[in-house]
Amino acid sequence: MRPQPRVFYGWIIVLISALGLFLGAPVAVFSFGIFFKPLVEDFHASRAAVSLVFSIANFVGALSLPLTGILIDRFSPKRVILISTVLFGAVLCSALLVGTGLWQLYVLFSLLGVTMSGGPAPVPYTAVITHWFDRRRGFALALCMMGIGIGAIVVPMLSQRLISAYNWRVALAIFGAAVLLVPSPAIAIFLKNDPAQLGLHPDGDILATAPRSHRQNTVGLSWHEIWHSPTYWLLLCIFVLVGVAMHGSVLHLAAILTDRGITAQRAALATSVVGAAVLIGRIGSGYLMDFFFAPRVAMLFFGASTLGIAILCTSADGVLTLPASFLIGLGTGAEVETLGYMISRYFGLRCFGTAYGIAFGAFMTAGSAGVLLMGAGYDHFHSYTVTLIALAAAMLAAVLLLMLLGPYRFAPESRADAPHEPLELPHPA
Repeated sequence: MRPQPRVFYGWIIVLISALGLFLGAPVAVFSFGIFFKPLVEDFHASRAAVSLVFSIANFVGALSLPLTGILIDRFSPKRVILISTVLFGAVLCSALLVGTGLWQLYVLFSLLGVTMSGGPAPVPYTAVITHWFDRRRGFALALCMMGIGIGAIVVPMLSQRLISAYNWRVALAIFGAAVLLVPSPAIAIFLKNDPAQLGLHPDGDILATAPRSHRQNTVGLSWHEIWHSPTYWLLLCIFVLVGVAMHGSVLHLAAILTDRGITAQRAALATSVVGAAVLIGRIGSGYLMDFFFAPRVAMLFFGASTLGIAILCTSADGVLTLPASFLIGLGTGAEVETLGYMISRYFGLRCFGTAYGIAFGAFMTAGSAGVLLMGAGYDHFHSYTVTLIALAAAMLAAVLLLMLLGPYRFAPESRADAPHEPLELPHPA
C-alpha cells in the first residue's frame, strides 16, 4: 500500500491557486476604483465613459467564460490557466504603450477581460479544487479564494502608492511583471488537475475505494439536463442580481466617498476594508458550507451586503463609511465560491466547467451592467443615491430567491444525513 503523505497535496494545489488569483481580480476589479479618477483626469472623459471601460472588459470577459468552461471540460484546467495567466501578465505590461486615445484604453481592458477569464479568475481554479476535494470542498474553495481576498486588501493600497509615485500605466506594468515572474512558473511546476494524477483520492482519503473516488469526478448531469433545469435558471437569476449590486457598489465606492468630502486616502482605506471583509466572507462562507445548507449560508452573507448598501444610501458623511464597506465586502467574499459550490452540489462535476463558466459569465455581465448603471446614474442625477437604492433592492431580491432552492442532488460523501437526492442519477446514453 502506498504510504499516506504527511500533507495532502490538495492543500498545495489550494496554495498555488490562491497565488494565481492574487494578482487577477484584485488588479482588474478591486483596484479599478483607485484607477477610476486618474483615468477620468488623464483622458479628460466623463465618469460614464470610464465606467464603460470596466463594463466592456467585464462583458468581453463574460463572453469568453463559456468557451473557457468548454475548454476546461474538453482539455484540462491547468493548460487553460497557464496560457491565460502568461497572456494576462503580458497585457498588463502593455499598459505602457497606451496613448491618449480613449479607444486604446478600451482595447487594453478588453484584452485584460479575455485573458483573465481563463487564467487568474475563479472558474478554472474552482474546477481544479472541486476535483481535489469533496467533503472539505467549501473550505478548500474558501482558502483558494483567499488569494483574491488578500489581494483585495493589499493591491488597492499598493495601486494608490504606485499611481502617486508614477502613474497608472507604470502601476499596471509593474503588476504585469509580477504575474509573469511569480505565479506563472509556480503553476507550470506544481499545479495538477486531479488527485488521480498522483495516485491520490479526493480529500486525501486512503480508505475510499478507487472506483468511488474516480466516479465522484465524473458523475453529474449532462449539459442538456443542466440547461433545462429550473434550479440552474434560478441560480442564474440570483447571481445576476448579486453581480449588478456587488460590482456597482464596490467599483464606485472610492468615487462615492470622495464625492462626500472624504479624502482619497480614507477612500482607499475603505476599499481595503472591503478587501478585509472579502477575506472574512470567503473563509466564513466556505467553512460554513461544509456543515450547513449553502443557500442559507449565502442568505446570511448577502443579507449583510444588502444592509451595507442601504447604509451607503442614507449616510451623508463618513461616520458609517467603514462599517458599510465591511458589510458590503462580506457578501462580495461569498459570491464566487457559493456559486461554484452550489453548481457542483446541484449538478455534479460531469459538465462543471461549462455550467460554471456560463453562470459566472452571466454574473460578470451583470457586474458590467451594474458598474455602467452607477456611472450613468451619477451623470444623470449628479448623485449616487438613486442607483444605490436600486442596488439594495436587487440584493434583497437575491436573498429572497435563495429561499426557493431545493435540496442538493450531489451531497458530500460524509453527509449522508443531509437532505439530497440519490447520488447517482440515470443519464441518457
